[in-house]
Amino acid sequence: MKQQSPKGTQQFQFEIVHDHIYRERIPETVGKRESLVTMSANLSKSASNGLEKILTSVEQQEKIDEVRKLIGPLSGNLALYCSDASIARYLRARNWNVKKATKMLKETLKWRNEHKPEKIRWEEIAHEAETGKIYRSNFMDKHGRPVLVMRPACQNTKSTKGQIRYLVYCMENAILNLPTNQEQMVWLIDFKGFNMSHISVKVTKETANVLQNRYPERLGAAILYNPPKFFESFWTVVKPFLEPKTYRKVKFVYSDDLNSKKIMEDLFDMDTLESAFGGNNQVGFNINDYAERMREDDKRMPLFWSSERASMVFEPTSALGTCHDSVNVESDSNDSDKGGDSSSHNITPEKCLSECNSPEANQSNDRVEGIHTDGGDVKLEKDLGNVTLNP
Repeated sequence: MKQQSPKGTQQFQFEIVHDHIYRERIPETVGKRESLVTMSANLSKSASNGLEKILTSVEQQEKIDEVRKLIGPLSGNLALYCSDASIARYLRARNWNVKKATKMLKETLKWRNEHKPEKIRWEEIAHEAETGKIYRSNFMDKHGRPVLVMRPACQNTKSTKGQIRYLVYCMENAILNLPTNQEQMVWLIDFKGFNMSHISVKVTKETANVLQNRYPERLGAAILYNPPKFFESFWTVVKPFLEPKTYRKVKFVYSDDLNSKKIMEDLFDMDTLESAFGGNNQVGFNINDYAERMREDDKRMPLFWSSERASMVFEPTSALGTCHDSVNVESDSNDSDKGGDSSSHNITPEKCLSECNSPEANQSNDRVEGIHTDGGDVKLEKDLGNVTLNP
C-alpha cells in the first residue's frame, strides 16, 4: 500500500510491509530531508524480511529437534544454553534452515566455551563503564524489554577487545534481566557529541557481528537518536554488514520531529524515559549507583545458569523474532589495544557530559539525508566452513 503526502507538504511515499512502515522520499523531490524508518505499526511483532517462513508449532519443534540431534550431547552451561527457545532463535535467524542454524549455533557454542561470557564480572570491565558509554537503564520499554543506552561520544578506551568484552557483559546482563516471557532488548543510542573521531568501522563491524551471530533474535529495536548528517556515509559502509531483518529494526529519531516523538511515546513511558531522549526522568547515569547494581546482578548470575533454574523457567519457542554474522571477542584492532585502559583517552563522566552539551556538539547533530530502507541491499554472508564442537 502506498500513500502520498498532501499537496503543499514535503513529498514522501510510504510502503507497509509486514506491519512495518517504511518511508522514502519521492524521486522527483530533491534537496529535502528525510527520515529512515518510521514507527512500526505493531511493535509487539518482530520484523520480517518478507521471506520469513511461517511454521506451525509442531513444525517448529521438529526443526528444533533436528538441530539438537545435529549438535549432539552437551554438558554444563552449554547444555543449559541450548534450550528449545535458544535453538528456535537460531532457526529464526536462518529462516528455519536447519543446516545453517546448526552451523551458526555450533560457532556460538565454540565461542561461549572459549570466552565464557556468562562468567565476566563487573570488576573485570568496570573501567570500560566509567563514562556511561554503555549501560542498562533502570527502565524498560512498554513491552518489558530491557534498554541498553549507548553513547559512542563517551568512548574512553582504545582496546577493541576490551570494548567488545564490555558489550558482551552488557548483553549478558540484559538477558539476565529479561522477563520470563520476553526474549528481546532495545538499544537506545545517543549521538549527542558524536563526531568523526568517534568512528571506528572495525568496532562497529564487530559489534554487529556479536549482535547477529552470538545473540541472534535478541534485538527488538535500535533507536539512533539525533545522528549527525555525516553519519549517512558511515551508515552506507556499515549497512552491508547487517542482515535485512536487523537493519529494519533500526529507527532514526530526531528530537525536533513530531513523527520521532511519536516513536518514543509508543515505545516508552515518558515519565521513566531519560530527559536526554525527550522523557521526563531527570536522573542520569551515575557510575557509583550503576556499579552497585551490576555487583548485585553478578551475584544472581550463577543461579541464572543453574540447572535448577533451567527446569523452572518458561521460555517461549514459537514467537517469531529477528538478527545474525561472526567475531572473535579476543581480537585486537591494533597494537594500541594492548594498553587500552580507561586512562588512554582521559575521559571522565563530567568531561563527557560537558562535551556532549557543547555548542559544537549540538551543531553537529544535523539530520541524516538520502538514506533508504528498501530491501535491496546486498546481504553479506560469510562462509564459516565446517564447524566442530568438542565441549
